[in-house]
Amino acid sequence: MVFSRDQATSSSHILPTETTALLTNHHLPTSTQLKTFANVFIAIVGAGVLGLPYAFRRTGWLAGLLTLFSVAALTYHCMMLLIRTRRRLQPLHPKLSSFGDLGAAVCGPLGRFAVDAMMVLSQAGFCVSYLIFVATTLSYVFPSPKILGLSPKSLYIWGCFPFQLGLNSIPTLTHLAPLSIFADVVDIGAMGVVMVEDVVIFLQQRPVLQAFGGFSVFFYGIGVAVYAFEGIGMVLPLESEMKERNKFGKILGLSMAFISLMFGGFGALGYFAFGEETKDIITTNLGQGLLSKFVQLGLCVNLFFTFPVMMNPVYEVVERRFWGGRYCLWLRWVVVLVVSLVALLVPNFADFLSLVGSSVCVVLGFVLPALFHLLVHKDEMGWGWLALDGAVIVLGVALAVFGTWSSLLEIFGAKA
Repeated sequence: MVFSRDQATSSSHILPTETTALLTNHHLPTSTQLKTFANVFIAIVGAGVLGLPYAFRRTGWLAGLLTLFSVAALTYHCMMLLIRTRRRLQPLHPKLSSFGDLGAAVCGPLGRFAVDAMMVLSQAGFCVSYLIFVATTLSYVFPSPKILGLSPKSLYIWGCFPFQLGLNSIPTLTHLAPLSIFADVVDIGAMGVVMVEDVVIFLQQRPVLQAFGGFSVFFYGIGVAVYAFEGIGMVLPLESEMKERNKFGKILGLSMAFISLMFGGFGALGYFAFGEETKDIITTNLGQGLLSKFVQLGLCVNLFFTFPVMMNPVYEVVERRFWGGRYCLWLRWVVVLVVSLVALLVPNFADFLSLVGSSVCVVLGFVLPALFHLLVHKDEMGWGWLALDGAVIVLGVALAVFGTWSSLLEIFGAKA
């Protein structure tokens, strides 16, 4: 999860142990199939999974599973479109190492701008959700009265603010690499603990469940699922790093299938355990026991230190476009302030996941890969591929427009 200044917009999820090989063109590919599988897993699995049980409560467990698996299949398809597009262009552009590079090769400066803009919005959106999670969880674990008219959530966000200014002032994130690895371990461990607790609680309570929540929440479920599977920026670097690149599609497919089953199990079990009482952050359903507090605090530490790592692609783009690519402390502080202010305005963790997933993640993960593939291969594709790419673009635009509108109604409705 450590970024190079040159590749930050494309490798926002790559493990720190991969940085040198991934970001240095003269290094030979070194990743085995098992290592690639692990990297894909860690690149995709993140905080978004914690909102899946609440999404299943809204959509119904069967509708939630169908939506999740459909999004996983479409995400895999679009990831492979990026791989095929780069392979087609590599004879003329041998140094296409990032999503942004690919956009520039296909559509010039406009293509790079589109990728940069969506990457900035998605990464900043992730960090907003991190602050919401940390503040909401700390408010639950350590309740406090209002101070100066500020809610506990607001107090914790402002409490994190000066520390985040310090962490985000670090020019290089190499020193945060061990914390990034710790964050991934905590994520996986917390999911395991929560799922075991869910099974025990379900066997005791057997709450009333619904299979379908109705069409009105369809776009909501899509948005959360797309957010959970976000990872399109890591595909090109990981494929470049693999020894046997011809097997990358197979390994990526196996990874996506495994993650889909894990996400489906996590979302369904969380909803099965608590039914209509499922909260937007599933860990707050586990009570105030010692184990529950340990898991929640571990996740807070995880996301607190992941925040500056995930913001680095934002700084790379902002500093490149507004400060000549040079380090700018005050610009970083302004960005942290904006992200914190947005987090203060959003009342619900899962609702915000749906908004980010429905808007920028859909465009970044579905529309742009299909569009780039169509533009590069249009003269040699049959009608079937042309229709498929066109359908993905139209579907992505429709999901982005209607999903964003639906998510905004949810958020402002919750505030009201």
